Amino acid sequence: MSTLVSESLLQQVLGAFKEQPVSDEPAFFTEARQQAFERFEAAGFPTVKNEEWKYTNIHSIINKPYALDVDVDIEGLDFSAGEIPNLDAYRIILVNGQYVLAVSELEKVKGLVVIPMDDAATEPAFQAHFAKYADKSDNIMVALNTAAFTNGVFIHLKKGVVLDKPIQIIHVATGKEDFFAQTRNLVIVEANAELELIESFITADGAASNVHNKVSEIVVKENAKVQHYYLQVAQSVSRYFNHTEVYQEKYSLYNNYNCNFPGASFIRNNINVRLDAENVESHLYGINLTAGDQLVDNHTVVDHLKPHCESYEWYKNITQDKSTAVFNGKIFVREDAQKTNAFQQNNNMLMSDNSAVYTKPQLEIFADDVKCSHGCTIGQFDNEALFYLRARGIGEESARILLVHAFAFDVTTRFSNEVVRKYVEELVEESLRTN
Repeated sequence: MSTLVSESLLQQVLGAFKEQPVSDEPAFFTEARQQAFERFEAAGFPTVKNEEWKYTNIHSIINKPYALDVDVDIEGLDFSAGEIPNLDAYRIILVNGQYVLAVSELEKVKGLVVIPMDDAATEPAFQAHFAKYADKSDNIMVALNTAAFTNGVFIHLKKGVVLDKPIQIIHVATGKEDFFAQTRNLVIVEANAELELIESFITADGAASNVHNKVSEIVVKENAKVQHYYLQVAQSVSRYFNHTEVYQEKYSLYNNYNCNFPGASFIRNNINVRLDAENVESHLYGINLTAGDQLVDNHTVVDHLKPHCESYEWYKNITQDKSTAVFNGKIFVREDAQKTNAFQQNNNMLMSDNSAVYTKPQLEIFADDVKCSHGCTIGQFDNEALFYLRARGIGEESARILLVHAFAFDVTTRFSNEVVRKYVEELVEESLRTN
């Protein structure tokens, strides 16, 4: 049953929380929700006066009513837009964040637990990690999610389990009236386990305007390995606030591959990685191809807390039409994090005079025995190179695609999954051909 009244989203979420019936959730769960609600109530939605949201004005998104807690109807839903050709994977379908077992393809795998978030509260691992990481960030959207999320999935990979194929989560947005959905995911990968997680975001045909506030906490235990992909191919009626908080233990590896394509009109990704033990390694890669009036904002934090760790970050933005790309990457090297090796690079190509890029790479070092570097470049599309290719008999469209592929090549070649890499390169080509 949905709730819809003529007021702003802020008034709705505050009123809905205060009017909700007494919960039968465990005490730790209720306490976390209450604390988060109080924090959000005091702060409200962020504005451009907040430095972290300087280039990302969300007033038009939140200053209108939405249906909350909408019941989903899966009959006739087409998930094919999220399918990746030739990918053999366990599949999880989340419709507006709700785990739909009937259409998921997840055989029973020894050592793997996948259950809806509202059924996970009694799990010891859930109790040990829920709201322990993301809620320590300065992102107020996390507090809103903790207070009022209604769905999501809990994934727990047991010690020493190496999955034989990836898990793909297809996030489907659907509804006949404008709606607001909050999804919460918790992923725990125990010691010596290995997980490849691919998340695809799509919109069902005919869906009304929709906004999603999604938070994922990912715990990577000792010597565990996680390869994590975000593939954003939703339609323009969809808007996303995504926050990913990663906590790593010693000798662990976490790689994130963040890919956004023309479609969803608003995307804000916050990806925070905490290297809180020695000999931890993290890689963050991003390919963002924007078009129309789209805004894609990526904020990352790589926090080196302990010595002998390594991080590598490389984001590339390609902007078309009147679109905007934002990159704000922060690397912290704390006083105890000696022998840190940290690299950050952001490269941007403007294919239209009407598009815009705002970039702010940041590096704060409090240790003295480190190797760190960062930088960024912004340039327009190389018309001289385009002329060179056309003079050799290559059509203009094919030449533009070749040049963009060459620009993105440094990042896409680092993808660990060849099937996903090929799929992303095809999406780049397809997006350029249609714009």
